[in-house]
Amino acid sequence: MKRSLFQLPSLGSVRFPCCQRLARAQGFLPYRISQKRLLTTTSLNLTDADSTSSSTSAIRSLAELSRPFTSPFSNTPIDSVIPAGLARDRSPSLTDIPFIRPHQLHIYATRHNCHITLSAGNGGAIISISSGNIEFKQAQRGSYDAAYQLGVYVMGQIKNQAMLDENYQGKGGQIKQLQVVFRDFGPGREAVTKVLLGSEGRALRGRIVRVMDSTRLKFGGTRSKKPRRLG
Repeated sequence: MKRSLFQLPSLGSVRFPCCQRLARAQGFLPYRISQKRLLTTTSLNLTDADSTSSSTSAIRSLAELSRPFTSPFSNTPIDSVIPAGLARDRSPSLTDIPFIRPHQLHIYATRHNCHITLSAGNGGAIISISSGNIEFKQAQRGSYDAAYQLGVYVMGQIKNQAMLDENYQGKGGQIKQLQVVFRDFGPGREAVTKVLLGSEGRALRGRIVRVMDSTRLKFGGTRSKKPRRLG
């Protein structure tokens, strides 16, 4: 005679775990019975009435869990659920709002020179110029005055090419938003800041949305070059 699915060994068995003893004493089903075997079992030979009722409730609960969930509002239009007084217009999503990539004004100020680059939103350079391109030579390229004159020259080029006008169709398009990116701490950093805060940068100053610092920081790496010592 085959042993039924829910028939348990005697309590005195050495192989019978303590957790199953407690489960039988409380009238619960054995915990090692899989859900598939529990659903496909048709004959339950249990002597206890409490265990029969618990197994029936377990089968019923598992059958309810396996039933797909259907919402009562799945086929109901949204207009009939929300009252007309509370209904609102559809708010614009992120895909409806066009993303504007701001232009970037990079100021690379070293001890020996100053470089200014105006780039479009896609990263393409529009203006790239340094102090050496405006007739400053050798040690004069790293001076404060050379960086100030360079900033004034770049602001003049932006104004002369009408990059701030709506009808500008040149490279990079109209400058609607601008990010200012500083790098290093040479004299040109303070000089170009004075230009942006002065009368030369009045038209461009209102379109600045962010000021960033991209100075390189060294974390470990190779050994640095020996510093130069005079005398």
